[in-house]
Amino acid sequence: MSHENLLDGPAPTLLPAEGPDAEARAALASGSTLQEAAAAAPAASLVWALLAEHALADVGDPVAAYAYARTGYHRGLDALRRAGWHGRGPIPADHRPNEGFLRALLALAEAAEAIGEQDEADRCGKFLDDSGTSAEAVAGLR
Repeated sequence: MSHENLLDGPAPTLLPAEGPDAEARAALASGSTLQEAAAAAPAASLVWALLAEHALADVGDPVAAYAYARTGYHRGLDALRRAGWHGRGPIPADHRPNEGFLRALLALAEAAEAIGEQDEADRCGKFLDDSGTSAEAVAGLR
């Protein structure tokens, strides 16, 4: 049975359960550091988001956080496009494989704001809203 999308717009994009983020989770679960997990799964948005969050919260280095988050954001855009996303539509936060991209996007907004790049911070916040989620919902995934 197929379900018709009754809303005006594309169906939600759901990243596959198996992929780079799953590889990064496995590396971290086996005791790898964030840096080791990034080297083991460089296409994983999640590990770049975690590195960005760590750089912001624990190290106080918003420039490094910005670089990590931008890497995770771009890796996530690549994964979304491979999953059929065409630049708009919902990216549900409650679908665990989407978490890495959304956390990287939130970290990018936070890091951009921290370095005075307010236009980019605002764009990232709008992207979260346009994706059917919010900064608060994504922050709750941390």
